[in-house]
Amino acid sequence: MKPKVLLNSAMTVDGKIATKTGSSEISGHGDLLRVHRLRKEVDAIMVGINTVMADDPRLTVHKISSKPEDNPVRVVVDSKARTPLNFRIINSEAPTIIAVSTEAPLERIKLLESTENVEIVVCGDKQVDLNCLMERLGEKGIKTLMLEGGSTLNYSMLHEGLVSEVNLCIAPMIAGGTHSKTLVDGDGVDYMKDAFRLKFKKSYTLGEDLIVCYDVL
Repeated sequence: MKPKVLLNSAMTVDGKIATKTGSSEISGHGDLLRVHRLRKEVDAIMVGINTVMADDPRLTVHKISSKPEDNPVRVVVDSKARTPLNFRIINSEAPTIIAVSTEAPLERIKLLESTENVEIVVCGDKQVDLNCLMERLGEKGIKTLMLEGGSTLNYSMLHEGLVSEVNLCIAPMIAGGTHSKTLVDGDGVDYMKDAFRLKFKKSYTLGEDLIVCYDVL
C-alpha cells in the first residue's frame, strides 16, 4: 500500500516559496516547531534533488526534544544520482533512500551505496517514476510521508494523484518576481475546471503566520 502523503510548505501571500536567489526564510519560529513535530510523527520525509542542492538539508527532528529513533527515513528523488557525498542528507543521523532512474550513472550509484546509511531504489527510465517509488516505500513499511519538496516535485506528486493532504504556512509577506519559486510549478492546467481540488479542513494562526490545512479531493 502506498504511503499517505502530506504536502507541507511555507509560502508568502503571493504563493512564493523562495526568491530567485533561493532565499526561503519565510515562516516564523512557531511554524518551525510545528514542522519538526510533524517530522516526528511521520515515517518518512521526501524532497527532490534541487532542494538538496540548494539547501543541503538535514531533514531530521532537531528543533524540538527528540531521540535518534524519532528521525524519519529521508527520501531523495534524484534521477541522475547527483546527491553529493558530503551533504548532510546522507549523514549518520537517519537512514536515507535515494530514488534514481535507470539512466543514473552506475559509478555514482556505487559511490552513494558505499555510504553506510544510504539505500538506492531504482524506479523509472529517464526520470524517477513516482508511483513506482511510492509502491516501493509502502513495501518497506512506510505508511506516512511528508513531502517537503520544491515546486517541481510538488507539482509532479499532485499530478500523479499521490498527495492526500496539503498543509500551508502563509507568512505575512509578499515576494513578487517572475523568477521566484512558487508552491507548485510544472505545466499547469489549461482550464480552472482541471485544477487540483482541495477540501478545507481547518486554519489557525501561529504567531504572525496563518496555517491552512486541506484534504486533496
